[in-house]
Amino acid sequence: MKQTFEDLKIAKVLLKTLDDIGFVEPTPVQIEAIPKINSGENVVGVAQTGTGKTAAYLLPLLTKLRKAEGKDPRVVIVVPTRELSIQVGEDVEELTALSDIRHAAVFGGIGWTKHAALIEPGIDILVATPGRMWELYRGGSLSFKKVKHLVIDEADRMLDMGFMPQLKQLLDVIPDKRQNLLFSATFNENVEKMAEEFLDHYEKVEVTPSATTVVKVTQKAYRVPNYRTKLNLIQHLLEDEETFNRVIIFVKTKEHAEEVFKVIKRKSEGEKRILHSNKGQNTRINAINAFKNGEVRILISTDVSARGLDASLVSHVINFDLPNSYEDYVHRIGRTARAGNTGDAITLIDPADEWHLKKIEELIRMPIPLLDLPKEVLVVETEFNENQNYFREIDRQKKIDDPNYQGAFHTKKRSFSSKKNFDDKFQRTKEKQKKGARKRRS
Repeated sequence: MKQTFEDLKIAKVLLKTLDDIGFVEPTPVQIEAIPKINSGENVVGVAQTGTGKTAAYLLPLLTKLRKAEGKDPRVVIVVPTRELSIQVGEDVEELTALSDIRHAAVFGGIGWTKHAALIEPGIDILVATPGRMWELYRGGSLSFKKVKHLVIDEADRMLDMGFMPQLKQLLDVIPDKRQNLLFSATFNENVEKMAEEFLDHYEKVEVTPSATTVVKVTQKAYRVPNYRTKLNLIQHLLEDEETFNRVIIFVKTKEHAEEVFKVIKRKSEGEKRILHSNKGQNTRINAINAFKNGEVRILISTDVSARGLDASLVSHVINFDLPNSYEDYVHRIGRTARAGNTGDAITLIDPADEWHLKKIEELIRMPIPLLDLPKEVLVVETEFNENQNYFREIDRQKKIDDPNYQGAFHTKKRSFSSKKNFDDKFQRTKEKQKKGARKRRS
């Protein structure tokens, strides 16, 4: 028999809200996590993106809060990026539509005094990035003395971005008596150490093995000989407007983002937007909202929005470049096939990427079909410098697998015979110089 949200003892006002927004059946992570959070236990939730993990902690916490109270936050949700702060804030707003519970989502990129004014009247839930949270605290605008529940969301990304010192500082000022919840898409050794440090004892909820990709994502990769051919392949794929109707293209650098944007802006239909760290805060927020609302067909982004971008009906995620962190592959492709929908993830693999692709396959415990280019795609000859860079990277990879591997670019030792010839030539030159000096003296 299927469980319902009512079975999970969610507050009646939330049941009405869930019904209004069309949430009729809890997801596996919600079924596992909500009873444990309701009972007051510390919980570590390991759940891939798109599984409903945000609601898995918000629903029981909102049930506990019941109504607005006091001025200082009782729930603090710490997230790694401004995009995720905005997204979680929107989720809180949607779920509290029929209650008087107050919240604020704060993040860097705009003046902290604006956020200070936002929380000044009083809030029950604070969603914050670590840097902005500390600016507000040090400025005297934020107090933690009433906090009863601490949520660390996207813990693995938090560690990747170097936020551990700020989180440790939080332990010094937040009340000891509180409920701790930590959610992560992966549960590696570092996340496990973090959980032990923050949670003392905890119940672990892992509805799928760590680093498992969303079931309804179809994954494939294309062998592409070079960067310019990648651009040609992207252009070819996007010609099919009906199939590729809402697309996120992930790139490694803002330079690649600009280059891809320049090509598809001229040669593909539909509205396009671009996201990277050089773009202003309002520009990024507007681009994300326009994409979520269906006004933008193609969004090109660095990993700044690999998490926290929750848009329904994304038809395709295209990895123009592989991410720096293999675990970010899971988060990227989790932008599609959300809320029970299907989706496709396409990854472009140059000669130096095949080794990394195997590492990703090991992480997600499944093969990704590697396909040859469609015959319609123009294949450009690889430039000399690009080719040399591929060779050097492949050499580096082989040395990692085999430390004794010498490779094509190692410094060769001079043989004994060549050294002897060099020494003989050097000696003959010295003798000639001496003879010339004697002649000049005579």
